[in-house]
Amino acid sequence: MDEFFRAIAAESKLPESIARQLTDAGYVVIEGPVAHNKCEQLAKAYDAAVLAAHPDDVRISSSTRISDFVNRGPDFDELYIYGPLLAACCQIIARPFRLSTMHARTLEPGTPVESLHVDFKREDDGWPMVGFIVMVDEFRSDNGATRFVPGSHLATNVPGDVMEDATAEYDGEVVACGPAGSIIIYNGSVWHGWTANRSAKPRRSIQGAFIRREQQSGVNLKARMRPETLSRIGGLAKYLLDVE
Repeated sequence: MDEFFRAIAAESKLPESIARQLTDAGYVVIEGPVAHNKCEQLAKAYDAAVLAAHPDDVRISSSTRISDFVNRGPDFDELYIYGPLLAACCQIIARPFRLSTMHARTLEPGTPVESLHVDFKREDDGWPMVGFIVMVDEFRSDNGATRFVPGSHLATNVPGDVMEDATAEYDGEVVACGPAGSIIIYNGSVWHGWTANRSAKPRRSIQGAFIRREQQSGVNLKARMRPETLSRIGGLAKYLLDVE
């Protein structure tokens, strides 16, 4: 077990109530790494980064996804080194881990509900995984906030095994709402999906995932690393990106 992980584990502790919810429900919404008075700055940086993104990094389907927010500027450097997020990784993954991907996602007005799904099936090779969603905008029940099925990360099946229509409302599901700057941290095996954006404005977020350190990441972060990013980030970030 490497020394950097030992240091993270020693310094990273979640309050008991949050740790319990993460264990029992599979997700939690907490105060995030962006201070309230910095949310407008984050939103402006987000929009600028989206506009500047190369077309190869943009994927438009039911939502707009822009990859590689590790390299989009200093406003995003603090997101993936946030202490409670790393504490959640220590709790769930419980072994050395690293960032797999971090990207932006915008739900435009009229975006339909997403099917309930899991990001990582239980007991698949490399399980478990920790996902996170930083709210650039407030998450509300009318603008596409993410829904979760509490406790479903403990199930051996996935939504498609038991639902004819995985876009339908599932008994007991909860819509994870919160003010801009909040963060959702979740077990990658919990059932989840965004709800319909019935509002008149886009709903923006930055999302990512942590995996076991020995697993292949979703994006080759080392190959994409820009010199200006490498020069400004610290040792913890370099460790999590596996570029030290």
